[in-house]
Amino acid sequence: MPKRLSKEEWKMKTVVAVYTGQGLADPVKNLFTQLMPEYRLINIIDDGLIHDVIREGTVSKAITRRLIGYYRQAADMGADLILNTCSSVGEVADYARPMFDIPIIKIDESMASEAVSRFGRIGVIATLPSTLTPTVRLLQSQAERQGRAVQVVDGLADGAYHALINGRPEDHDRLILETAERLAPDCDALVLAQGSMARMERALADRIGKPVLSSPHLGLLAVKAELERNAAVQP
Repeated sequence: MPKRLSKEEWKMKTVVAVYTGQGLADPVKNLFTQLMPEYRLINIIDDGLIHDVIREGTVSKAITRRLIGYYRQAADMGADLILNTCSSVGEVADYARPMFDIPIIKIDESMASEAVSRFGRIGVIATLPSTLTPTVRLLQSQAERQGRAVQVVDGLADGAYHALINGRPEDHDRLILETAERLAPDCDALVLAQGSMARMERALADRIGKPVLSSPHLGLLAVKAELERNAAVQP
């Protein structure tokens, strides 16, 4: 039988995280528990969505409708905040925000904001083209918002994603490391376009001797700050 929630759990503020794949759910849950034990996390996972984005080579109208449908489900579930965890579809969150009375936080937005505020030459690494281009656009839009002039160089770790899903994590990591070494001479810091790459943050920084930023920790700090801000203005 499902666990009955206590009165305290019923009163907890709720974050609903929307995923396009399975890989990031456990790391985000662990971070969430560390940073926000006083809040409740619910996951909506469509692990076929990222495969459809890859197959179509774009975020189609059908994919957009599907994702917005998950946001609506999250709102119906009583979400106080929706967390969009996939950078490939992050621009759908921008489009959807005016449709909802609750905040939609993109997991990578704080990472992009911090990178732009601190560095003039930023390297972006992704294992999928569908993530690389939106992340570059996100950095550029953050630079415009902050009135900053930045140079963005991008690097696709070609083959790394397929190595990972085919059970070859060592090849996945090697290809990312090689891409980081290729970009390092032309940048002041690296940004990891996918949350699933966060586990390599320290190894990459050690290898290239420059700062490396990833999205999960910074994204969840933004979630916490937004929930606390909303709580402070409520009567």
